[in-house]
Amino acid sequence: MLRIATIATIATAAVSSVVLPGLAAADPIIGTPPPCVKIADITGPDFEVKQCGVSDVDQYRAGFAANGGTHCGPSSLYNVLHYWGHEKQAPVGWLTTKVRNLDPRNPADYGIVTNSIGRIATDSKWSVEDGTYSGNLRTAWNIATKPARDAGWSTATGGISTTTGPDFAGDLAKKLSQGPVQMWYGRYVAGPQNSLKRDGGHLVTVVSAKGSFGGDFVQLRLADPAEAADHGKPGYLDTQSTYETLAVTLTRRSVYEYLPVKDDEATPADESLQPGTYRSVERWELSGTAYADQNKPLVEGFNWFTMSPPVG
Repeated sequence: MLRIATIATIATAAVSSVVLPGLAAADPIIGTPPPCVKIADITGPDFEVKQCGVSDVDQYRAGFAANGGTHCGPSSLYNVLHYWGHEKQAPVGWLTTKVRNLDPRNPADYGIVTNSIGRIATDSKWSVEDGTYSGNLRTAWNIATKPARDAGWSTATGGISTTTGPDFAGDLAKKLSQGPVQMWYGRYVAGPQNSLKRDGGHLVTVVSAKGSFGGDFVQLRLADPAEAADHGKPGYLDTQSTYETLAVTLTRRSVYEYLPVKDDEATPADESLQPGTYRSVERWELSGTAYADQNKPLVEGFNWFTMSPPVG
């Protein structure tokens, strides 16, 4: 879950098509196991970007509050760190735990991967009521990448909203060419006066994008920590699901949004009873098979991350 930020083993394919419990089959998009061919075509007017070696960890885990129902932010950020640890061999992690030494598909590593996601949740000030803020997730990235900076790496992160530039999809493609990005969307319901009102949100990891600069449509592939074929089945809270990526399309929309007033718990009055405000804002509607039964999903922004090894 994401609150609005103020600027969210055994190799299988070669020997068998059977997936053993707790182990993942190949995903040709995220490249687990290989092959996966990276693409970084951003010369325009069209773009196509694909990253390989991104994990697809589950957010639903035994031991998390509400079984991890609001751990999408920490889980999707773990996927980003996995890329930098495994693909770029960056020493990212916490104390003696380094992400490059962990395989989320290995049952022996399941507990420590769970603890690592929990550490990201703590560092991003996660709460069971609110989930995580996008800016706090960038703080968690800075904490997890400190060992790399101590070893001479340079790191950077930032956030881009659908409202901050004229070409959100193009900006996403450019940042994705440097490494996987963490995208968030709000779930919207009908509000007063023919408006839409935000009713919760979710974070995912983007691994590929295809579209045109300045266009109104873009095709993405996502690693979604809440979506898995074994969700709800016996043992799903204690094993890593099969890796997969989900195909979605984003379409640029102009949205008339209702913003209710939040109650200030520090005052005796209930401010939420006051009239809200309205605004027209640009969002990107997300559509795809896995999201057809959700309230209207509107993408609001993404966090980007990059690292460079020591020079010399």
